[in-house]
Amino acid sequence: MASARQFHQIAGDFTMQNGSIKDPVIAYETWGELNFQKDNAVLLFTGLSPSAHAASSTLDHSTGWWEPMLGKGKPIDTDKYFVICINSLGSCFGSTGPASINPDTGSLYGLDFPVLTIEDIAIGGQAVIESLGIKRLYAVIGASMGAMTALAHSILYPEVAEGLVSISGTARARPFTIAIRSVQREMIRSDPTWNDGVYDSPPSMGMRLARKLGMLSYRSAAEFEQRFGRERVPEERQTGDSFDIDFEVESYLDAHA
Repeated sequence: MASARQFHQIAGDFTMQNGSIKDPVIAYETWGELNFQKDNAVLLFTGLSPSAHAASSTLDHSTGWWEPMLGKGKPIDTDKYFVICINSLGSCFGSTGPASINPDTGSLYGLDFPVLTIEDIAIGGQAVIESLGIKRLYAVIGASMGAMTALAHSILYPEVAEGLVSISGTARARPFTIAIRSVQREMIRSDPTWNDGVYDSPPSMGMRLARKLGMLSYRSAAEFEQRFGRERVPEERQTGDSFDIDFEVESYLDAHA
């Protein structure tokens, strides 16, 4: 399958809030066409885990993570807008991150990669649109972490985007969220394969538990009550193991871990 993914390399040292990296690469995909005035561009930032593949295209027919929202005749109409979706700096879908090679050592960055901030991601996105010759955006859009990044972009570059669409975002994390994320990180570090961040096999069990806890924080008790109640899994899916899954809400967490 052909890839729609493109790359922009930022030449030289890229200064971040907690350090710098050399010649980082930002992966991105585009949809639609930039008009003559170059005033119909929309910059899309992703949530925590997606790639830049927000929707299918002529180059990549696979379904994207925001397929219902992006495309011809859809809410983000690619007949009207030229859409650029950024794979966040630090991610694992083509942009430079901890799994990339550190040119200073010839080894993976690992924990030597600077602690990443939302502002760093926003600055990387701005570098991409500048490389495309775009000075003004019709809008900057994001959901979840992407909403935070879109907000950061609007603060860092207040004259660039005409509009801001921030979906389920916030300007700062609440204490409860900070506490949850702290426990998630501890789960990952407690995995026997973590090895102080220098691992050959990923800490899959720690990641699995952290993901389950994350799924709880992304929803509410009221939603779980409405969606699952105390419904049990069908008998054919029960194993008889006392520690196995009994309830549909457990099955939901297991499927998303």
